[in-house]
Amino acid sequence: MTQKTEQEAYLTLAALCAQAEHCQWDMTQRMQRWQLDAGAQARVMQRLVEERYVNDERYARAFVKDKVRYNHWGRRKVEQALWQKHIADDIRQQVLDEVDDDVYVDVLRPLLEQKRRSTRAANDYEMNQKLTRFALGRGFTFDVIRQCLDVDETDEFDV
Repeated sequence: MTQKTEQEAYLTLAALCAQAEHCQWDMTQRMQRWQLDAGAQARVMQRLVEERYVNDERYARAFVKDKVRYNHWGRRKVEQALWQKHIADDIRQQVLDEVDDDVYVDVLRPLLEQKRRSTRAANDYEMNQKLTRFALGRGFTFDVIRQCLDVDETDEFDV
């Protein structure tokens, strides 16, 4: 990758941030790939933050909303992804606490219904185990999974 000057790096990163949300860690990684020295990285990052191109809290909100709504991820998987992006603990917890459990239930219920149709099991116990493992892999908490499976079981008896 070609080496960029401090001004070129700032202009490129500002253009990127104007198009979509990015966190500070993503921007720092890009500058390291461009072989920008640490002082220049700090100055560019400070300028991006001061001019509100980069805001980790705003990024975390958009990230959580997108991952839950479009990728159908649960709280644990989103939390881990934010941790990998080096989002501060207080921001991470605040943003995740803003999402109500009902949102996760609304996302998980259709996923479990679809998975139930495509999964073979000898009995209800085995089916619930397979569905639970599937949901845990998607990052949903056991409380949310239990809510969805309990509702599904009562629906079966109402028929």
